[in-house]
This record gives sequence, C-alpha cells and structure tokens, in this order.
Amino acid sequence: MARNCEICGKGPATGNNVSHAHNKTRRRWLPNLQRVRMVTENGGTVHVRACTRCIRSGAVVKPA
Repeated sequence: MARNCEICGKGPATGNNVSHAHNKTRRRWLPNLQRVRMVTENGGTVHVRACTRCIRSGAVVKPA
C-alpha cells in the first residue's frame, strides 16, 4: 500500500538520523494520512487516504 496522499500526492521524505557521534543512518518521514469520506463531483461519497494538510485546507469536502 503506497503511503501517498490521494489529493496532493505527498509521500515519504528521506534523510538521515544523526547521532551525537555524528553517525548517519537513513530514515523516513511519513505523511500523516487519514482515511476519510469525501464528496465527489457527482454527489456520491468515496473513501480516500488524505494528508491532514489537505483535510484542514478544505481540499477534502466531507459529506453532511
């Protein structure tokens, strides 16, 4: 299962864990995805995996 937002396409970011000894190991930052119901253009509802930024900004319209 892809950990991508179905609205904006935001996915995992990569970087390094850096210890006090300056050792570096790879790590991932995952987006905060939520499964929410969304109203479609024709008035129906579908479940989408959307990041919280899309939900907060109003890109996801929830049913009444």
